Amino acid sequence: MAAAAEAAPGSASEAVEDGPSTLASHPAWLRLKAAVTDLQPLQVADGSVPDPRHHPHAATLVEAICAATAELAPHFPHDADYLAAVVKDFRRWHDTGLGVPDFLDSLEAFHPERHRVDGLGHLVVFPMYTQNGSTERKVEAVLLRVLWPEFVAELEAGAYSNALFVPITFVDFTAGYDTNSAVLFPETVAMREIPRFTWGGIFADREAARFRRVVRAAAETTRLALPPDAERLLADQELAQETFVMWDLIHDRTHMRGDLPFDPFMIKQRMPYFLYSLEELRCDLTAFREAVRLEADGVPHARLVQYAVIFDRIFRFAITGSRVRNYDGLGGQLLFAWLHQRRVLHWTDSRLTVDWPEVPGAVIALSDEIEHLYWRSIDRPKVAHWLAAYDLVQGTLTPHPASVWAKGPDALPLDGPPKGLTDAVLPDEFPLSMFYEALARKVGDVAASTAGITA
Repeated sequence: MAAAAEAAPGSASEAVEDGPSTLASHPAWLRLKAAVTDLQPLQVADGSVPDPRHHPHAATLVEAICAATAELAPHFPHDADYLAAVVKDFRRWHDTGLGVPDFLDSLEAFHPERHRVDGLGHLVVFPMYTQNGSTERKVEAVLLRVLWPEFVAELEAGAYSNALFVPITFVDFTAGYDTNSAVLFPETVAMREIPRFTWGGIFADREAARFRRVVRAAAETTRLALPPDAERLLADQELAQETFVMWDLIHDRTHMRGDLPFDPFMIKQRMPYFLYSLEELRCDLTAFREAVRLEADGVPHARLVQYAVIFDRIFRFAITGSRVRNYDGLGGQLLFAWLHQRRVLHWTDSRLTVDWPEVPGAVIALSDEIEHLYWRSIDRPKVAHWLAAYDLVQGTLTPHPASVWAKGPDALPLDGPPKGLTDAVLPDEFPLSMFYEALARKVGDVAASTAGITA
């Protein structure tokens, strides 16, 4: 593969003549993409094709998917077992009546984490939902390439080991990814049982592109004078992608490290959403903290990671998506208000300014507050931990005037199951401040325009 770097021992070393970008115009890929697109309207939310009248057409489309996948397979010798298994899963799905699909066998055969080679391509075809995209487990197809810069490989081989982390970029995709989804996670695939997951993919090109577009618009709107390195980050897509890979490497591994309450990060919303806000923010602030240390060690991208964390959080995260249990948005609000209330960030004369030398200390102080909350959680009952987490957020952000949680334990249903407490959290428990309401009116359309963006 022309774009692939020389493979390390144990990596995919079989380079093929056509790179993944070339394959985006390959006739077999175009047939595969068309067949998937035609199949999706025949499927319902669980991935099945329930109407017998659609079965003959669905059978033709499934066979087209199988044939195109087999034709493309020689371009991906490192994925030979997976691509053979996915064809078997498609044919078994058809032969058993096109019910709820089960692609466990092919999922277990797919191991992109074993082939982290810069530029290496993968063809991925699964019935799956796409986080922040489609909630329906319909068949999707994605052509992608691995993004594995040398400096990231060195970090991962040293103090920041993360064997599950696979940074990737889009080449082409079907409708489920023409959305805000920027991840490829195995848990989204339709399957009969949950295996042990061994990888997780994050699309750095989408993260970088939407960051650059939204932060540029927000900085212009707020008249924020960007530091030179931040300007460089917004001007260079490739540099931004590499920066996000470094951020994601540290963020992703943090979910599994530290003084954690049991199961702090769950895929489904089974606890108050502000707890997810704190978990995501904890991981981002850990990446920030480590970037401060790595900058002192001379790692060139480390300062850029700090700018990326701050600007993505306080600008893009806070105004992206609906206000219904938007835990990433809440984390952005919390970071902005924390910096403002410590007089590190200023909104004066309709202009945003930041005292950059004071930023690391203030951000690390918030990180310390969350880490202390987690450390105390091990000695607390679940409900007490939830209440303490709410108090941490409420100490900086103003709850909705109608909030039951804000009235304290005496107003909450503490004599029933925890579900009652979760139900008592308002969909928008911490509404946008006046600053963010105004920013959303001016920049919200720009944030919405980044759905499906890749560069």
